[in-house]
Amino acid sequence: MASSYKLIYFNARGKAEHIRFIFAYAGIDYEDVRITKEQWSERKEGMPFGMVPALEIDGKLVGQSNAIARYLAKQYGLAGKDEWESLQCDMLVDTLSDLKQVLYQYRMETDPIKKEEKKQMLLRETIPFFMGKFEKVVAENNGYSVGDALTWADFVFAVSLENFELIFGNNSLERYPSLRALKEKVFNIPSIQDWVNNRPVTDF
Repeated sequence: MASSYKLIYFNARGKAEHIRFIFAYAGIDYEDVRITKEQWSERKEGMPFGMVPALEIDGKLVGQSNAIARYLAKQYGLAGKDEWESLQCDMLVDTLSDLKQVLYQYRMETDPIKKEEKKQMLLRETIPFFMGKFEKVVAENNGYSVGDALTWADFVFAVSLENFELIFGNNSLERYPSLRALKEKVFNIPSIQDWVNNRPVTDF
């Protein structure tokens, strides 16, 4: 009997979108529960460690977006062909999380002078360092982040690169053709394309 899934998050792509991509790719039905800001104070206490996204699997609730994605990836053939590839997925996703944390701090900065300073540092040092490393990995793997086939790490990259373009502009991936091609490859998968075309419209 197939498992019953209920994904709980805010009305945003955010930390839940790569999980939604896995569901879309695997053709798995699930309940996409989107909590409003007004509902959050009531729902927070019932979430694992008071955070979302959370996934209810056959009535049992678990948290942490990448733990959820990793579990689903193993269920639906997206975790790499062996333990080494699975490790590579984890390494890349965790490293990408480091970059996203820096970008989040930049986006949340309210002081305009400090924000501009952070932006210049990002553009001059941080982004070229990380993106250059990721570009090299994808180029060496013939268009995939890990191995020679699709993994959940590709979904994490595709979702993150979509947001990267929103923050820094549509031309921001020109210096990283392999990453841009990876994003396009994922977004052109018919089941994911269908999800993207019909998902709720949100800023991030």
